[in-house]
Parts: sequence; C-alpha cells; structure tokens
Amino acid sequence: MASAGSDYYDLLGVSRDADSETIKKAFRRKARECHPDVSNAPDAEERFKELNAAYDVLSDPNKRRQYDQFGTVGGNGGFGGYDDIFGGGAGGVAFDLSDLFSSFFGGVSGRGQRVTLEGRDMAMQISITLEEAARGIDREVRYDRLAPCDECGATGSADRSAPAKCPTCGGTGQTVSYRQTLFGAMQTAAPCQTCGGTGTRIANPCHECEGSGRVIDRETFTLEIPAGIADGQTIRKREAGEAGIRGARGGDLIFTVHVGAHERFERQGANLHARLPISITEAALGTVKEVEGLLEPVKVEVPAGAQTKDRIRVKGAGMPQLHKADQRGDLIFYCDVIVPKKVSSKAEELLQQLSAELGDTPTSDADELASKGGIGERIRGFKQGVEDFKDWISGN
Repeated sequence: MASAGSDYYDLLGVSRDADSETIKKAFRRKARECHPDVSNAPDAEERFKELNAAYDVLSDPNKRRQYDQFGTVGGNGGFGGYDDIFGGGAGGVAFDLSDLFSSFFGGVSGRGQRVTLEGRDMAMQISITLEEAARGIDREVRYDRLAPCDECGATGSADRSAPAKCPTCGGTGQTVSYRQTLFGAMQTAAPCQTCGGTGTRIANPCHECEGSGRVIDRETFTLEIPAGIADGQTIRKREAGEAGIRGARGGDLIFTVHVGAHERFERQGANLHARLPISITEAALGTVKEVEGLLEPVKVEVPAGAQTKDRIRVKGAGMPQLHKADQRGDLIFYCDVIVPKKVSSKAEELLQQLSAELGDTPTSDADELASKGGIGERIRGFKQGVEDFKDWISGN
C-alpha cells in the first residue's frame, strides 16, 4: 500500500496528463529499477509495492478519474502482496508477481540458470453460481503477464535484427568446465553466463524489453464460460499466458471454474436433485404443484399416496449438457411429507373422522398408534422421514 501522502504520479515519474502508454512504460522502467531481485536498497520491496499500487490505479481509467478528483480510490485498499495485481475481479491468478518478475529479469540476464525459451502457462480461478453455469456467462478478465514487446516486435533487438550465435558457448547455451579429482577428470556443464543460457546474443538490445522480447503488460478480454460447465473444469486460452523469449511460443492461460453450492439444488452430472415439501393431504390425495426450478418454473405431478423419499422426475428440467445446450438433464424431486406439529380443533376433528374412516383407533400414545398400522403408522413414518431426509439424499 502506498504510504500516506504519496502521489501516484510522482511515484511513476509522470505528469498528471500522461497518456496510458507513457504510464505503462514508466511502470516498466521503474519496476526494473526497484524490484527486489535487482535492487540492493533496504526499502526495495516496499517501493515495489507502492509502485504497483500506483500503476493499478493509474492504468485503470475509472480508478484514475476517481483518484484525480478525490485523491484516493474508494475500496482500493492499495497493493497488498505480489499476487494482488493479478486479481482483476476474476477470482485471482494463481501466479506470483515476484516469480513473474524473476522470470523477466532472469530470462536473459545470465544468472547461471538454464533458460526455457517458451513462455510458461498461467492459471486463474473463476467462481460462478449454479444459475450462471446453467445459462453460460461472459466474464471480463483483467490480468498482467509478460507479453510480446511491441517496440521490437518481440525480437529483443532495437533494429529487429536476428540474434547471433553466442561466441562463448557456440550456440549450445552451456559451457563445460573440467577439474581434476581423486577419481580423475570431472566434467561440469552449466548455463552460459554470456548469453544467459539462450545460445544467442543480441548486438543492439531493445531499450524497452532489454533484449528479452517481452515486457510486463496488462490485458483485458472477455472469457466465454459455456453453459453446462461443471465445478473444477478448466478453460484454456492458447498463448495468452507468459510470452516466450524473443518470439518463442507463449504459454497458455488456464482457467479453473468453481461452481458454487446451491441452497436448494444438488447437482450430479447433468441432473439436479431437490427436496419437495408436501402436506399430508397432498400426499394422500395427490396434487400438481408449480415450483421454482433452477432457470424456470416447473410443474410437478405428485401421485396419490406419495411417501417421504419417493422420487418424482421432471424430464429436461436439469442442467444443460456441456457444448449441447439444447440437451438437458432431469430435475429429480424427493418427497418430504410435512406433518403439522399443531392443528386447530377443527382440523383435529377432521383427522379423527379420517382415522375412524380408515379403521384407526385414535389415541395419544404414539407407540400404540403405530402398532395399529393404517394412517397412524404412516404419520409416525412421515415424522421420522423428515428427520433423516437430508442424510438419505446425500447418500444417494
């Protein structure tokens, strides 16, 4: 978080009327100067956090307008950690900013690590509701990555000339050294210090990317999440991850979709399961109930004599099949017969008449009532069914 009194424009070293491209370039330049990987200053990490807080605000037109008008951004909260800059309102990127910058600085700097020219994959987490999973949804994604450098066309060369073979390693990217030991001569291979393990050198490095062919950039695009997607499934956007060094193939951006639990429906594949509360009269006589489904109202035909735990299937009212939105699973209801704990005197009188009609003997003793069978036993079973309904449905 920027310290009290810090001015974001001063932190980036730009004027208040600077355009977005100027702000972006200033951020890249300052980041290379104060990143903890390259700066020995004791406050390098704190300065780097402040720099990112400034860029996060000034690179966003809406936040910048608010900052220019009020001197602050409501709800911004500043920069809380290296991975915060990837939040972008899309669930956060599982990728550490310090790791990204280490890759940027170490990519062609000759730090003794073997370089992989291809860019790495990046990962993001996206959270949606069950309704959104059923309809499909477009989600705006905003994130930072190492992107191809526009200044040099991703070549790493200021004049866009092709890189030359490294004279030290002969293009292998490695140097070999020998030393004598008690067991004889030992050969050791290490990444070439001259070319940083790439096997090539740039005679005239681009000032913007310092010869790597890639720069930090913030990107926004619309992610299409298809109807029917399940929790934990992934969506891959090709070469939208980390750009490769000097035009090498970029990594992918991989989204893992998390579908939140629903308060009324439990999903199993393309089918949905739900509890259907019905009264004892509806259970005995049967009824047609209109209830709210996941996306639209559905009619449920309850047969006469329905029991707790009975299943009623509504065809085609479940989840869409992935990539087959016109094909849907079923909505399966589980009857839950609700027995009132208290009844009016009139209702009690009617129940007494019903009990007599069915051959039951009215009594206040539940065990005796149950032993006589008929509706008394059924009512007692209803009560027990209500208690164990949730345990039962979770196991089926």
